[in-house]
Amino acid sequence: MLTDRSEGSLRDRIADQLVASRRRTRALTVDVLDDAELTAQHSPLMSPLVWDFAHVGSQEELWLVRDVGGLEPVRPDLDEIYDAFRYLRRDRVSLPLLGPGEAARYIGEVRDKAMDVLERAPLAGRRLTEGGFVFGMVIQHEQQHSETMLATHQLRGGEPVLSGAEPAAPWAPTAAAEVLVPAGEFVMGTSVEPWALDNERPAHPVSVPAFWIDTVPVRNAAYQAFVDAGGYADPQWWSVAGWAHRQQAGLEAPLFWLRDGDTWQRRRFGRVEPVPADEPVQHVCFYEAEAYARWAGKRLPTEAEWEKAARHDPVTGRSRRYPWGDADPDPGRANLGGARLRPAPAGSFPDGASPYGARQLIGDVWEWTSSDFAGYPGFEAYPYRGYSAAFFGTEYKVLRGGSWATDPVACRGTFRNWDYPIRRQIFAGFRCARDAGPEDL
Repeated sequence: MLTDRSEGSLRDRIADQLVASRRRTRALTVDVLDDAELTAQHSPLMSPLVWDFAHVGSQEELWLVRDVGGLEPVRPDLDEIYDAFRYLRRDRVSLPLLGPGEAARYIGEVRDKAMDVLERAPLAGRRLTEGGFVFGMVIQHEQQHSETMLATHQLRGGEPVLSGAEPAAPWAPTAAAEVLVPAGEFVMGTSVEPWALDNERPAHPVSVPAFWIDTVPVRNAAYQAFVDAGGYADPQWWSVAGWAHRQQAGLEAPLFWLRDGDTWQRRRFGRVEPVPADEPVQHVCFYEAEAYARWAGKRLPTEAEWEKAARHDPVTGRSRRYPWGDADPDPGRANLGGARLRPAPAGSFPDGASPYGARQLIGDVWEWTSSDFAGYPGFEAYPYRGYSAAFFGTEYKVLRGGSWATDPVACRGTFRNWDYPIRRQIFAGFRCARDAGPEDL
C-alpha cells in the first residue's frame, strides 16, 4: 500500500518523466526541423515525423485523459488517423494529418489535462493505475517513439540537424572474450516490476543448459572481417530464408556502410565518417547476425540464455533488475538515452557487467536472439491485446537489452523488443553464444 509520502514521490517521478519524454520528442521534431521536413516521408519504412509527434499525444489522450481522468475527448476525430494498427507506415503520409503547429497545440492541450489527472488520480486500488502503471506505459510509449524518430532521422537525407554529446569520461574498450554460464534454473520475466509491460510477465522458472556467451557485442572490425572474407557471397553461412532475403535485397554490408576503396565509411545522421573498429556493429538484420555467428563457429543466444546471462546471480540465485543489480541505470553503467548518437566501444562500462562478466547487455545496441516472439506461460494481455499478443508468432524475432537510443525508463533486464528478421533501420547488433561441451562442465 502506498503511503502519502511514497505516493507523492511517485507522482513527482511520473511528472518528471512526462516532462522529460516530451522534451525529447520536441528535440527530435519541431525544435530542429521545418514543416516540410516534418511532413515528408523520409523512408517507406517509417511514418512522417509529424505523425509520430501527434500520435504520442493521441495515446496520452486515450489512456490518461479519457480512461483515467474520465474527461471529455479532446479530439475524437483523430482516433482513426493516429491508430497505429489502422494504416501502414508507408501510407500515413497521405492521411489528413495535423500540421506541425496544430499537432504541437493538440499534444500541449492533452498534456495539460494529463497533468491535472495526475494530481488527482488514485495510484492504488485500481489495476490500471496501481503503482502508476498506466502513466509509465504512456511515458514508455513516447520514449519508444523517440527512438523510432531517431531511426527516421538516420534515414533522412539533407543537412545534419542532430549533434551527439561527448562522454563525460573517455570510453575504453576491452578485449573480446566469452564466459561460461552453467546449466540450471533461473527466474525469467517479472511479476513485481510496476511498469513492466504484459509480455515481460509473469516471472517463471526456466531451466537452461550450460552455454558460452560473448562478453561483448560483436565489433565493427570483427564484422568487417566477415564482409571482407566474402561472407555475403557464400550461402553456407546463411539460412535458407536468410540467403533468399540477402539475394532479393542485395545485401552486401550493414545498412549505411559505404565502401571507399579498401576501407569502409558509414553515414551517421547526415555525416560520413570511417567505420569505428571498436564500436558494436549496428543496423544489421537478424539474418546477417545469424550468418556471421555461423561463420564464426557460433550461434545467436536464445532469449532465455540472454536473460540468464544478464540477470541471474549465481551466488544468491536471484534474478536482478539489471546486470549490475537493482539500481536504476546511470552513465557509468550503460549508454542509454540517445544523447551521444552512437554506441560506446565494445567492452566499455565494467561497472555495468553482469555477475558472469558480460558487459553492455543494457544499452548500446539491441541484440538479436534466436527466439520467436511469444507469451510466457501464464501470459495475460493487458491492458489491451494489441500491445504484444497481436505480434506473437514465428514472423518476429526477439531483441533484448536496449540501444544507445533507448531511454532508461523503457529499458530493463526483462524488457522485450521484437521485429521482423529483415529489419535493419533499427539500432540493432548482436553477440554470439555457443553450446558448452562435456569438457566445460
